[in-house]
Amino acid sequence: MIGGRRPLPGRKLADRRVRVERPHSPYFRYTGPGQMVAKQAASVPLTKAGRLIFRARSLVFGRPLASEEEIGERLAKKKALAIFSSDAISSSAYATEEILRVLIIAGAAGALAYSIGVSIAIALLLTVVSFSYRQVCRAYPNGGGAYIVARQNLAPIFGLIAAAALLIDYVMTVAVSTASAIQQIQSILPAAYDYRLEIAFVSISLITIGNLRGLRESGNIFAVPTYLFVGLALLIVIGGFIRIVTGSAHALPPQPDAVPLGTEQLSIFLLLKAFAGGSVALTGVEAIANGVPAFKKPEAKNAANTMITMAILLGVIFIGITIVAHAFAIVPSTDNSGGPTVVALVAGTIFGASPLFYLFQIATALILFLAANTSFNAFPRLAAILAADGYMPRQFSFRGDRLAYSWGIVLLAGIAFALLVLFNGDTHALIPLYSVGVFVCFTLSQSGMVKHWFLTRETGWWWRAIVNAFGGVLTFVVLIVVTSVKFQNGAYLVIILIPVLVAMMLFIQRQYSASQRQLAIRPDFVARPPHREERVVIPIPGLTRAVIQAVNVGRSISDDIRAVFVSEDPDAAIEMRARWERQVPGVPLVVVESPYRALVGPFLAYLDVLDRAWPPDKPEPITFVVVPEYVARHWWERILYNQSAKRLRTVLVGRPHTVVVNAPYRREEETRFDPPPVPEPTSET
Repeated sequence: MIGGRRPLPGRKLADRRVRVERPHSPYFRYTGPGQMVAKQAASVPLTKAGRLIFRARSLVFGRPLASEEEIGERLAKKKALAIFSSDAISSSAYATEEILRVLIIAGAAGALAYSIGVSIAIALLLTVVSFSYRQVCRAYPNGGGAYIVARQNLAPIFGLIAAAALLIDYVMTVAVSTASAIQQIQSILPAAYDYRLEIAFVSISLITIGNLRGLRESGNIFAVPTYLFVGLALLIVIGGFIRIVTGSAHALPPQPDAVPLGTEQLSIFLLLKAFAGGSVALTGVEAIANGVPAFKKPEAKNAANTMITMAILLGVIFIGITIVAHAFAIVPSTDNSGGPTVVALVAGTIFGASPLFYLFQIATALILFLAANTSFNAFPRLAAILAADGYMPRQFSFRGDRLAYSWGIVLLAGIAFALLVLFNGDTHALIPLYSVGVFVCFTLSQSGMVKHWFLTRETGWWWRAIVNAFGGVLTFVVLIVVTSVKFQNGAYLVIILIPVLVAMMLFIQRQYSASQRQLAIRPDFVARPPHREERVVIPIPGLTRAVIQAVNVGRSISDDIRAVFVSEDPDAAIEMRARWERQVPGVPLVVVESPYRALVGPFLAYLDVLDRAWPPDKPEPITFVVVPEYVARHWWERILYNQSAKRLRTVLVGRPHTVVVNAPYRREEETRFDPPPVPEPTSET
């Protein structure tokens, strides 16, 4: 224990009092011998500039949250519906328009009647997919969706294909939803068309900040517009049905910028093309299965119930808007005209120029922005799972101050905005790239679930396998249709990008696996202490060859040596202590639990505590900080390693009485670093 008692003279003769000094108390609390938990003060920057930045971050993103506060960030079903279902529900704002844009090519107003049949077919597909994914929520409550299902039941390569398709689809969700939201704004404010990219940048930036603040606050921000849109959309459907039943529905004159009737014959291909266009209504259905851990307990049950609620709302709104649009002969506006959208024309027909019309348009724009927010929750979670499995850089598995996966959030925002700039914010130019990836995931996840039921044979497994098998066959057929119909319009880009992303993830995984093999030490290896001098502190990320090399370097400097393991996981710390005491005897291990997930701050605070605990009548010792470092062979590998070591060296440079020693471990030393086996102890020894 760091600290001590110092006797002091009293006011009267023979009076003495004792001052108990605990220099660790502002930064740590002890939980056992050599075991401490870092307080938030240990992570506060020491410099004025650092403290200023820290306060600014806290103002924008909120105070840092400890790991144990994660349970308070879980979502109830009402908020989860707003966050995870908004993508699917909001697609009803543009799915009907995509169907009508295709059918109008047939050249006869009667051809538009087929839009109802197409929407019903899509709704039936939605029903099958939703019930199938409901089973995914219950079978895989840890999240991951199609990636986990395909990887565990089919093969790792199929899991990577599903993951690549999902990552692409999440990026497309942000781009398409943002562009469509701006279109809804154009319907009441046409001048917004000229500033669509600026509006997109501001909206994506605000969504990014909202998500960096954490899940619960995102739910609070976006729950109101979601339920407002659902309520007003259902009111439009009910009002439209009443006018249809009473016979007051009649064809409206087309808008001046309406798409003119075409001259093609109505054919099966045209109907399939309309089906493919409207299938964007199914995008986002899998987001709930990917985010099961974000729900409150019981996670799987709440996620499954939210899935069914989402499917019912989407089906009713989507079919209802399509029927009302057909009853009033509403035709979409031409591309790049800045004219009103189909859903805006439907709302204007039912509400007129009343405040409800403008309120609905605002709610529609907001829920479309929220649909982008769905990807901001699903994309980082999937990226974190991939990083934990070694298929993406490990930085994506790190959580920020607010328990959000910050790296994934920022990357998604950057790619999505770049895509909007590339396609000039045009929704209809982006749509052909949409929905292909999600049907790849549907097919792989349902196929994997069939094998899952055959392996587990739980109660009712046979009918569950039938449901998933039917869903897998159906989504595979739809995948073929959607890909072939949209191929020339841009779907080929998705077909190219999926293998590219899979190859990139395999490459990263190979690099991590190779380094793990090279850094591993035998379980029977025990480090022997040579006679050395001086005080040495070694920050360790784990027990690897690089760490053992750093320990040996430290022993060559001083006999006073200790290792410091900063961990956010108490269980991992216990396991680490057991391994360390068994394999590295003679070197004390100090475990610093860091509930705020900081590394540099708690380590610097520990060095300060060591200095303050040193007797004041003795000169302060020189502290050698030996930093283990793995040396990558190629320059392009360096982004995968040593990021924490670089940050630590940066803040230690210039610290008084401190010398930073790099202990690099190179691949070339692998053959030379082959510790001999340790003989078993006998009674004689």
